Amino acid sequence: MNRVSIWVLSLCCLVGIGLSRSEDGVEELKAKESLLSYLEKDAASPGANSLMVPLTLIQGAVSKGAVCLDGTPPGYHLDRGFGSGSNSWLIQLEGGGWCDNIRTCVFRKTTRRGSSKFMEKQINFTGILSNKAEENPDFYNWNRVKLRYCDGASFAGEGQNEANRLYFRGQRIWSAAMEELMARGMQNAEQALLSGCSAGGLASILHCDEFKDLFPKTTKVKCLSDAGMFLDATNVAGGHTLRDMYGSVVTLQGVQKNLPNTCTSQMDPTSCFFPQNLVANIRTPMFLLNAAYDAWQVHESLIPSSADPHGSWRECKMDHSHCNSTQMQFLQDFRNQMLNAINVFSKSNQNGLFINSCFAHCQSEKQDTWYENDSPRIGNKAVAVSVGDWFFDRTAVKAIDCAYPCDSTCHDLVFNDVTSTITISQSTRLTFTLLNLLSALLITLTCSKCTMEFQFGQ
Repeated sequence: MNRVSIWVLSLCCLVGIGLSRSEDGVEELKAKESLLSYLEKDAASPGANSLMVPLTLIQGAVSKGAVCLDGTPPGYHLDRGFGSGSNSWLIQLEGGGWCDNIRTCVFRKTTRRGSSKFMEKQINFTGILSNKAEENPDFYNWNRVKLRYCDGASFAGEGQNEANRLYFRGQRIWSAAMEELMARGMQNAEQALLSGCSAGGLASILHCDEFKDLFPKTTKVKCLSDAGMFLDATNVAGGHTLRDMYGSVVTLQGVQKNLPNTCTSQMDPTSCFFPQNLVANIRTPMFLLNAAYDAWQVHESLIPSSADPHGSWRECKMDHSHCNSTQMQFLQDFRNQMLNAINVFSKSNQNGLFINSCFAHCQSEKQDTWYENDSPRIGNKAVAVSVGDWFFDRTAVKAIDCAYPCDSTCHDLVFNDVTSTITISQSTRLTFTLLNLLSALLITLTCSKCTMEFQFGQ
């Protein structure tokens, strides 16, 4: 009896540990979701009078197979232009990372990043999407569109996984959305700007020339990529975290067929998902807005938890003011890699740059970083003014900041509060799962000696 009881208890403990690890895995995915939200527009507190714009689902998208990961129709938010902007269109592609395996893609189906069932019914339009001249001087009265992101491959996938009911239809979502917007008046645009933040910034690079080809040659068309310059960088342990992820995204979601052949004819598909191998060959005028020390790349590409098992980089990762000289040099090397990656791109007269030396991510949708009295500046020119000057050809814009710590206008992100909450929730979940399991098992065992033997190892 004692032996059987101990065996049952041991087996249940193993199952419990497995369950706790499974739950811990879900917590990890939730933590990554929270990080994305914090880094992107959700981190900004909208003003009391900010514009709320309703969600529109794309009718007929499902019949075309243009669906989110879970098979629901994709959607967008549109605020109509007025006055001089009535025939001008701004398309903002939403960001939100990628899913590179079945587990992460299945998880996304339970969030707004994989299903329109969970998308907000209305969202704030701030920054480059604001309808107020004092907040968005050059684009406030344009037709402004936010295209929601629910495919997990920067609007570039084509495929499906029937066993898990996953649909990788990013390219079809892009096409269906463009068709819908053209029918709603964009075909008559006199000028158009395709923009995007984070994974949406990568999407604006991937689809820039496609966007241009939608319009007649008389239409002024340009593209803006905000926080989209993801680099094929080496992490602190010498690995290639982002390359590994991108390789899995490209393979799982069938991205290869939708990558520019100007790249795939010379390089492998994974390399052609990296902007550094694409931007020099884009025909359409493009503006790169990026923090030299991009906060998402610092967290998830340069210093992922897997590359820092002992936590020696943790304080530096959460708050750059805690980096020692060796760690800061590593981050300076990353900045240099970014500047080298855009060297050829920057030499084209039609292209624009705003590379500030900040620890930030996505600066066009947040009002405080887009256009405020204290917003980031290079040469005393704010992001919104720089983008406007470039789009309307008022002046050439090739703004590159000096290296950290020279810029006092940055709105740097610090993660102590957010990450400590996440860490506590993870450790608490693991601890309570095991304690509850043991309590339940010990109550059901009738042999007190068995209980004592398990607890004290006697």
